[in-house]
Amino acid sequence: MDRPVIFVATILALLCVSEVDSATFRLVNKCRHTIWPGFLSGANTAPLASTGFVLKSGKSRTISVPRSWSGRMWGRTLCAEDDSGKFSCATADCGSGKVECDGGNAEPPATLAEFTLNGDQGLDFYDVSLVDGYNLPMLVVARGGHGGDCSATGCLVDLNGACPKELRVVASATNGSRGASVACKSACEAFGDPMYCCSQAYSTPDTCQPSVYSQFFKHACPRSYSYAYDDKTSTFTCASADYIIIFCPSPFTSQKVLALRREAAELPLVNKTMMYIGRKYASGTSSPGRVQEQIIAHGASIVVSLLLLLLFL
Repeated sequence: MDRPVIFVATILALLCVSEVDSATFRLVNKCRHTIWPGFLSGANTAPLASTGFVLKSGKSRTISVPRSWSGRMWGRTLCAEDDSGKFSCATADCGSGKVECDGGNAEPPATLAEFTLNGDQGLDFYDVSLVDGYNLPMLVVARGGHGGDCSATGCLVDLNGACPKELRVVASATNGSRGASVACKSACEAFGDPMYCCSQAYSTPDTCQPSVYSQFFKHACPRSYSYAYDDKTSTFTCASADYIIIFCPSPFTSQKVLALRREAAELPLVNKTMMYIGRKYASGTSSPGRVQEQIIAHGASIVVSLLLLLLFL
């Protein structure tokens, strides 16, 4: 065989191997504002070629990801450079001082999409997590995969306005948000209580139960992680898939949204909320007056989340 032919055949073979050994992530911005996606590779996983970029409203960008990659990605909001050229964001900032995150993690609160590609039995594991709080609606859709449960997952509802007051992040008026709620903290971050953080005496699935606050997240976003031990309803698997990650997805773009609505309707949130508050009163950690305040406050949160589901689903 002539050398030119061998050279061309080699190049084609390398291209085919590269295609087989990589997945694609297509990031789509359906928000009415610009976002800045960020990426962080997991331990012992090489960083991606780009760890952060700008994505304007209505635009999309496709990146190639090794099939062996594990890590997380998120969307930053309300970003700008100061007079010295330092880049920062009001939500989910990664602390690098520039658009590229360069190994920086998302500062909570942040909606996170987490991936472990080609894991156990060759399956991809993926989820959308609100364990570190929430800042943007996000939908992850697997395409072209097989095996496992290649279902869409995510959080389709804008929770910032409905966020309980004690969890809200209110941005300064100088960044154009005019004091609006721009993110929703986790109870762990807001209070630092081991009961909410699943730490110390609450570090096992038996001792760390869903809280009123995690149930607020779970009710609105039933397929997302709401607290540390929320694996059974929140982790999905698929083999050899490519992924579409949509920020601020329209809740009417997929029939799978109907399944999300049915699942949300089946969650006995009110009963669990009352039981949780009752346990705190019985243990002596809440006074009768405080119990009444909690019932009123969290009852209002439940009503707001129900209204959101009716409006958006």
